[in-house]
Amino acid sequence: MNETFEARLRASARAGWWTLLIGAAFLAFQWIVYLVMMSERPSWLLVIWGNGISWETVRILWLWVAAIFKLCLWLMALVVVWLTLWARQLRKKPDDI
Repeated sequence: MNETFEARLRASARAGWWTLLIGAAFLAFQWIVYLVMMSERPSWLLVIWGNGISWETVRILWLWVAAIFKLCLWLMALVVVWLTLWARQLRKKPDDI
């Protein structure tokens, strides 16, 4: 039972690390897109967002969404580190418990 739980815990930690890596890559990609969009300021972007939207509003909303996404990544990183440490502790424990 303990070996099965440990294997599942390690698998969930490994999946968490991959998810964090993909999330960080997405965050870097959206930052590059943000820099390109803010320097070019294409008119079609304001049309997509709707009437009455200014570039200042787009900038503020984009930065807020990026900050919230980064906060979620940090919270997930804490959970993944905890899972990794828990799996390591289970590996060290004797099986007679």
